[in-house]
Amino acid sequence: MVNPSRAVIAGDHEAREFPMSMANFETIKRIAMEWTGISLSDHKRNMIYGRLSRRLRVLGLSDFSQYCRLLETAPASEKSEFINSITTNLTAFFREFHHFEHLASTVIPNLMRTNAASRKIRVWSAGCSTGEEPYSIAMVFKSFSALKGWDVKILATDLDSNVVAKGASAIYSVDRVEGVPDKYRQCFKRDKSTNNIHIKESVRELIRFRQLNLLHEWPMRGAFDIIFCRNVVIYFDLPTQKKLFNRYADILTDKGHLFIGHSENLYKVTDRFASIGRTIYQKAY
Repeated sequence: MVNPSRAVIAGDHEAREFPMSMANFETIKRIAMEWTGISLSDHKRNMIYGRLSRRLRVLGLSDFSQYCRLLETAPASEKSEFINSITTNLTAFFREFHHFEHLASTVIPNLMRTNAASRKIRVWSAGCSTGEEPYSIAMVFKSFSALKGWDVKILATDLDSNVVAKGASAIYSVDRVEGVPDKYRQCFKRDKSTNNIHIKESVRELIRFRQLNLLHEWPMRGAFDIIFCRNVVIYFDLPTQKKLFNRYADILTDKGHLFIGHSENLYKVTDRFASIGRTIYQKAY
């Protein structure tokens, strides 16, 4: 006797709104790797179907074969829509709080000593999503009154142009800031007319938001003291991870700090960083 649920799974591309063959999915996987460096595993097929189906509806296409042919011509507008659709943007203010505790207790005080002559600090939030991470970093820096007059800049980049625009707006719903520690709540204000939260200009002025593909050429030339790249490389294959972390080491200052995601590690990826805490690293060479 055939199990009905298994039959549906086996032929799910036929029963759905838009036919999607394995050949279509292989094409999408290849294009995703070429354009973004993201390695899509087979178990992501349902997720990719759901996200890209929206594009087929907008474009008036009837199946994924048509969409794949469109992608092969790589029109700039659809390339951006494709990238925005397949990327995942899960974030929160002060996510993985121990990183921000270490930033406040150790990294910033050390930088205030080592960078005393230049009075300059540079930070990169690589994979900033909708902005909660760089704003959390900025709030920590703003809590140091001794940094007044220092040249502190935070670069916030992401592959997805939509989330970069969201971050630059500096507007969030009230529920997004519920986990922000009390000491940092002075960094935003509530708009009573919309019940949204606005990040204050004094915090916003530290950050520049830019769209950036990490696998392409980086326009930045100066060195960074700190890089946050959390829950980004889990979507890349090992050769891409090795290349990316070597590039991070190249653009970090001597003894610069790297923060990565809770599900990531640098074991057998690179030896250019030394572990100094839970998912916290310092440049070794």
